[in-house]
Amino acid sequence: KKDGVAWITLNNPERYNALDAKTRRELKQALEDASRDSGVLAIVIRGSGKAFSAGGDIRAMAEMKPLDILNMAREVGTALVLSEIIKNAPKPVIAAVHGYCLGAGFELAQACDIIIASEDAVFGQPEINLGLIPGGGGTQRLPRLIGEKKAKELIFTGERIPAKEMEQMGLVNKVVPADKLMDAVNEFIAKIKEKSPVALAAAKEAINAALEVSLTEGFKYEAQIFAQLFSTEDQKEGAKAFLEKRKPVWKGK
Repeated sequence: KKDGVAWITLNNPERYNALDAKTRRELKQALEDASRDSGVLAIVIRGSGKAFSAGGDIRAMAEMKPLDILNMAREVGTALVLSEIIKNAPKPVIAAVHGYCLGAGFELAQACDIIIASEDAVFGQPEINLGLIPGGGGTQRLPRLIGEKKAKELIFTGERIPAKEMEQMGLVNKVVPADKLMDAVNEFIAKIKEKSPVALAAAKEAINAALEVSLTEGFKYEAQIFAQLFSTEDQKEGAKAFLEKRKPVWKGK
């Protein structure tokens, strides 16, 4: 943790940060710790070496049977568990992506609130090439993010898609030169640090709900959260600072 930011690094560069059972378990713990820490305003997930993450542990899966997969899912941080932690974290979770972002690694990035990528990043769901389908949410999340047709194209072909093309699809927020990736991440974090942590958490909660409820229910949910914010000290400070023509001093409550 540094300056209110939890930096979580996938650190198995020899295997392009494959998401094996040990890594998933450690990632789950790190995300839970950062999510609970009131001193953390943002969480960044990144990879070491030449990749964000090239996906699951193919070696371990090569000889697995259906029961093995189900047992493994019970024992370690499954994609759904990791996704729920990221979703429920009351702060932005950012994927800083360079190099390979494939399979389970791509699904992890999809679960994040923001994706900032370097120009050398490539994305894909190559599971079809192994006689499989995405098993960490790819078939469910991608259609919601880029639309049914594009999701089917990407999953059916297993092709690797460059970062710029993913940006055009709306999945990647920003693409920058490789040597500017951390600068871009820090610039984004600097912007959100100027906002109320309470309002950021509320905004994330409301937007997430939009993906799961009808428009009518979403309007009602938004109105409820909007009203609740008027009971916070940050809302009072925001209004006062605006009227006094100064920057607000947020208390996070």
